[in-house]
Amino acid sequence: MRGCSRRAGRAARKRRQKCESSIQSVSLGHQLQYVRLRKFLHQRGFTSSLLQPALFTDTGRGLQTLKTIKPCQLIISLPESCLLTTATVLSSYLGQYIKSWKCRLSPLLALCVFLVCERHRGEASDWFPYIDALPTTYTCPAYFADGVLAVLPAGVRRRASEQRRAVRELHSSSRDFFGSLQPVLSQPVEEVFTYEALRWAWCSVNTRSVFMSHPSNNFLSGQDHYALAPFLDLLNHRPDVQVKASFNDATRCYEIRSVSGTVRYQQAFINYGSHDNQRLLLEYGFVAPGNPHSVVYVDADLLCDVLRGDRSLDQKRKFLKENNFVHNLTVSSDGPSWRLMTALRLLSMPQTLYRQWKAVLLGQAVCEEREEWSVHTAVTLCQRLLQDTNAALEKISDLLRQCDPAVREQLDVVQSLRQEERCILGRCLEALRGTVRQPDEALPCQPDDNDDDDAVS
Repeated sequence: MRGCSRRAGRAARKRRQKCESSIQSVSLGHQLQYVRLRKFLHQRGFTSSLLQPALFTDTGRGLQTLKTIKPCQLIISLPESCLLTTATVLSSYLGQYIKSWKCRLSPLLALCVFLVCERHRGEASDWFPYIDALPTTYTCPAYFADGVLAVLPAGVRRRASEQRRAVRELHSSSRDFFGSLQPVLSQPVEEVFTYEALRWAWCSVNTRSVFMSHPSNNFLSGQDHYALAPFLDLLNHRPDVQVKASFNDATRCYEIRSVSGTVRYQQAFINYGSHDNQRLLLEYGFVAPGNPHSVVYVDADLLCDVLRGDRSLDQKRKFLKENNFVHNLTVSSDGPSWRLMTALRLLSMPQTLYRQWKAVLLGQAVCEEREEWSVHTAVTLCQRLLQDTNAALEKISDLLRQCDPAVREQLDVVQSLRQEERCILGRCLEALRGTVRQPDEALPCQPDDNDDDDAVS
């Protein structure tokens, strides 16, 4: 799943129309797996004359419109019988094993177990047409090789490592339950419920499920809001598209309605939410080019490294943490975020003005010298981030020349993320360029090099 977006306006619309006219597509509707999928869904009450599976040169697999979709028109109405939920699992042959297990499974694990078992059953599975249409691999961090993790931005790298670790821990902690399912398996359980099989199922649920609230029950633990939606999950994301999506209690269907419409034979898109590219990569395994929601995060370690000469840095960090100003410090194409500049203004102040730190976090202005120091520090942070990004892109280029196809797909996604972030950082530096002192002018001093009693203005 991939996406793209363009800025609003007449010129942007012309560029988008030109781009869309150059995008090629090939229908996939005649392929056996999609013929089977349509037949499977038709038997459960779903038909669609508006959309067909197609392969697009810019996004890969998606859904193509066969007719012009008008604003507010219903794109898809998928009956409840077509949705794969925990209710499906509990009513299946796995239900008795889940209900009688000594510990309650999470809804996510229940769905993962069902997917693994159904894939193991092959064509004997009622859900085989859907299982067969799912990707065989993903470009989520859970799949990333160590070399791919190493070229991620620092914050993403930590969360990607956490994702890999979480899937491994889920596999390890669930082995006893997997063992209880031996009676329904035709092979030894350890050959069916491998780490790789659970990883595939975990990514399938996390990247392809739609949000649908379910009532709690006595057999599963935690919030249950997953629903796998065959055919509907072929829709790709684009940040500038608006749709209305929800389960309709009256029709008992999961419905998606277009807000602005789509021209005939173009790709139909949906919107997963106002997510930046780092989140899209972590949760869905793709990056949206030109994503208007994208930012570059300033890692706390980088901030400390740039400001390591400040003798009161530890105390300031503690104060920022206590006031929830350590995380979500970002820069965008328009410049540093308000949160980042506010944190830098606080960091610009000497320890002697401790009594005024809170006022700065609440938006009170600082003196011109300390504002200058804050802007200059923002420039330094952007330059350091840009250096890291360029170094990572060089490393990615080297890795692409000597990797296998699976790793190449992973590197392509990370390369897209890094390229988008390089553009953001370049534009941010341009935005800051007119607000910093010229090279021959004296730069503001380090906050605690001068213990005067400067007042905030």
